[in-house]
This record gives sequence, structure tokens and C-alpha cells, in this order.
Amino acid sequence: MENASKALIIAGAILLAILIISLGIMIYNQASGVVNNNAMSEVDINSFNQKFTQYQGSNIRGAQVNSLLNQILTNNVTNQDDASRQVTVSVTATSWQTGTKPSGTITTGGYAEALTGETYKVTCTMDSNSGLVDTITIAD
Repeated sequence: MENASKALIIAGAILLAILIISLGIMIYNQASGVVNNNAMSEVDINSFNQKFTQYQGSNIRGAQVNSLLNQILTNNVTNQDDASRQVTVSVTATSWQTGTKPSGTITTGGYAEALTGETYKVTCTMDSNSGLVDTITIAD
């Protein structure tokens, strides 16, 4: 009888230890989930990048480049409070309308646009940490 009661006590202690370990794992997973919720999901990243990468290529017409610049402007104005979503522009193209070329993080219009009859090479560069497009280069 004494052995049976000791066996029940040991079994109860083992079940209690398993319960405590499971509770600890559950709390850890919930805490790490809160930390990871600040990061964007893969779908959100792809959706964000698609707005810009659709214009990427080597024979992009000037009208498409102007649409891209408008998309960047809209994005930067919409996400003014989130620096990780800001997209900068670097224009190295020489065939451009006279005036100030867009440069850096554009948040206002009034810059010179691409020539609609020309073709340009558009390159998107992703941030290595977030995976979001952070720089767009427009060249001849």
C-alpha cells in the first residue's frame, strides 16, 4: 500500500512538472508573437514592393517612369511617419526635362519629369533587413 501511494505521488509530481514546462513554453510563444507582430508579413512585403518593382526593367518608357515617380510620391506622403517605408529616388539619367530632377525622399511635387519619348533603366534596391524597396535608381 505504501509503494502505491508513493507511485501516485511521483506520477502527480511528473504531471505537475509537465504542466509547468508547457505553461512556460506557451508564455514564451505568446511573448515572441508580440515581438514579431511589429514585423511585416511576407505578403505585406510583396504587396509593398510590387507597387515599385512592376516598373523595373531596362526599356521603361518615360511615361511609365513618371507614373513610378507619382507612385513614390504618394507612398512617401502616405507613410511619412514610418521611415522604413520611405523610398528614395536617384536619377542618373541625362535625358530629362529641364529643371530640378527628383532626388532623395520626395514628398512634394514640382520636380522635372522624364521625357515621354525616351526609354530608361529602372532598378529597385531592397533594404537588407526589412526586404522592402528603399531606393529606386533611374538611368539612361
